[in-house]
Amino acid sequence: MSQILDSVYGRLTEYFGTGLPSVNATDVIEILLIAVFLYELLIWIKNTRAWMLFRGLIVIVVFFILAAILQMNTILWLGERLVNASVIALVVVFQPELRRALETLGRNDFRRVLDAFRITRADPKRFDDKMVSDLTKACFSMGAVKTGALIVIEGDMRLTEYIRTGIDLDALVTSQLLINIFEKNTPLHDGAVIIRGNRIVAATCYLPLSENMEFSKDLGTRHRAGIGMSELCDGLVIIVSEETGAVSTAREGELRRNLTPEQLTEELVRIQILQETPESGKDKDRPDPTPADSPSAGQTASERRAFADSAQLTRPIDLAKAAGGDTSRMKPVKSRRKEAGHGK
Repeated sequence: MSQILDSVYGRLTEYFGTGLPSVNATDVIEILLIAVFLYELLIWIKNTRAWMLFRGLIVIVVFFILAAILQMNTILWLGERLVNASVIALVVVFQPELRRALETLGRNDFRRVLDAFRITRADPKRFDDKMVSDLTKACFSMGAVKTGALIVIEGDMRLTEYIRTGIDLDALVTSQLLINIFEKNTPLHDGAVIIRGNRIVAATCYLPLSENMEFSKDLGTRHRAGIGMSELCDGLVIIVSEETGAVSTAREGELRRNLTPEQLTEELVRIQILQETPESGKDKDRPDPTPADSPSAGQTASERRAFADSAQLTRPIDLAKAAGGDTSRMKPVKSRRKEAGHGK
């Protein structure tokens, strides 16, 4: 055994000259950073369509390695000429993924560092408690009658480029207005509503679809658009399913499905506080995110969410009444047709 170790040490000494190189703390940190970077890079590639392209590149690299082993000089000559052009081609092909990665890096890292140096804000909330209550009532009223909806609540990142794809509204958020916008066969029901502060900025907005392959294939276009939007911004996206009436939220690329009115209110409260650092919505029982210097400091999470009680209604007809909607919509389709003279 000692002879084997001596042989290995001799080979290393012969290769490095005077023996093994010295390793200090900086080298260890550098190795760890490179390992983390490569790991995150592979995870990012795997979760997007870039994974298929990456596998294709691996096949090409293996092909050229075999060409080098078999001394196929013509193929190697062509490969050398294509290397320079391939770098530009990769940037063009992966442009959406590279843009998304840079936006995520800037949003999740540098913005948080800058937030640490901010002293105070004039208003510690993005929107008031009434809007939280109206949003909750509207979403579950629409869910009760299976009216699909897609609502984006803007965070620190401005969504101007997506607002331009829709129709400007600039209207105060109310449950009645939201229900009317997403009512079927109305001019504004198709697309997403974007909310900034307490106002609806635009409707019928087009959102990018998520390219994450890990989500269930059962998700429709509305859910994939909500997830895709949450991957590109720091806001909250609310999705109401037209098939099941279930209410879901998407934030930072993560989807929470089948929420109750209280859970939706909690999600809205989390994004309501400006000083809060965006975190994943997985753990609904985490501590209250209210900062110590906020006007709401000293209150418990349950006290701050007391207004959610008005949204915790058990019957669909109660939800519609609370939202100020027409309760006649709660009747079965056959009954409504019969009353209108279309049924037997």
